[in-house]
Amino acid sequence: MSPTPRFSLSITAGPEAIDELGHVNNAVWVRWIQDVAVAHWCAVATPEQQAAYLWVVTRHEIDYRGNVSVGETVLGETWIPEGPRGARFDRMMRFTGADGRVKVDAKTTWALIDRASGRLLRVPAEVAARFVG
Repeated sequence: MSPTPRFSLSITAGPEAIDELGHVNNAVWVRWIQDVAVAHWCAVATPEQQAAYLWVVTRHEIDYRGNVSVGETVLGETWIPEGPRGARFDRMMRFTGADGRVKVDAKTTWALIDRASGRLLRVPAEVAARFVG
């Protein structure tokens, strides 16, 4: 499987995202990672796939490289660098500010869940293919 094209989503930091230091809180970055990943899934998966499967995070590795203040916009980009391993695959994530600087880099691992049974499921080829460029 070759890497996928990048999927992008623009996010603007509202007052609720800001901590006492005056910049986006670490927990908000985690939520934004999930928001971008879910938006990517919704953009590429068929309605039948969305009805049949859920994704859950099993691991986050996050590097915080810069701060974002209220009203600032970041571009969240995500891509899948390689095919799944069983039920899991890695997703790369990068948030870049309007200044062109990377604010957050992350590698997250996601696992596929069968909605009907609630169990981990090996990623079917037709699902993996939705992420191929």
